[in-house]
Amino acid sequence: MTPLTPFEYEFIWVALGMSVFVGAVCAIFSCFLVLKGWSLMGDAISHAVLPGIVLAFVAGIPLAIGAFVSGLGCAVGTGYIKQNSRLKEDTVLGVVFTGLFALGLVLFVQVESDQHLNHILFGNLLGIEKSSIWQTLGIGLPAALVMLARQKDLLLFCFDPAQARSIGLNTTGLNFLMLSLLAATVVAGLQSVGVILVIAMLITPGAVGFLLCRRFGAMLAVAVSTAAVSSALGVYVSFFLNGSTAACIVLVQTAVFIGAFLFAPGKGYLSRRRAQEA
Repeated sequence: MTPLTPFEYEFIWVALGMSVFVGAVCAIFSCFLVLKGWSLMGDAISHAVLPGIVLAFVAGIPLAIGAFVSGLGCAVGTGYIKQNSRLKEDTVLGVVFTGLFALGLVLFVQVESDQHLNHILFGNLLGIEKSSIWQTLGIGLPAALVMLARQKDLLLFCFDPAQARSIGLNTTGLNFLMLSLLAATVVAGLQSVGVILVIAMLITPGAVGFLLCRRFGAMLAVAVSTAAVSSALGVYVSFFLNGSTAACIVLVQTAVFIGAFLFAPGKGYLSRRRAQEA
């Protein structure tokens, strides 16, 4: 076996292309998610899509529709409970998404299907079907284009909703748009890394960009480039380790984050320690 052996297989090329695409889409939204402080919201929606997937299978409709509706319902339901109780948002999210995830597991066991739970939870990047590829492209590409087209409005909404409202922006609409984009991005990543590990792809690239950059444009570029490289490298490494492709992608992204945390100019841990000692 040589370093070039993986490239002899067609499924590796498909996995490389899909992982880079999904990684880039997740990275774009990751920047907004990190700035908005919605990391736990992303975690919640990624878990809450499971019952929607099962119910969509029972109803005979595309699984992506069920996942999207379930994820969006989790976000809307969380907001409603928060507004009508004294509980904080993180508490409500913890209750709602664990409840929905548990419901999904129970439904999955009760329903006979040809779906593999491991593929839903951890993805099936190396065995992704052509229909799933088109589904991922059909969801991920429009979501990415909307994010890029509305990036100025979304950026202001993330930084200062009051200012956005004062200049005439519909903050309620922008909030719903972000929730919809979050649900769509999670659904786009289902086939590659699954409902559990997609949260890492939704958070880590933006965190890396935030540590390394001061301007949003640069942050976006760094997040997308590191996500794409990490995704490709994770697929490559998983071939030789014979391990979970999704887990390898996330581990590579985590290693990049640790490097940024330690060595980022000015913001890095080592830079701050040297400044304190000086």
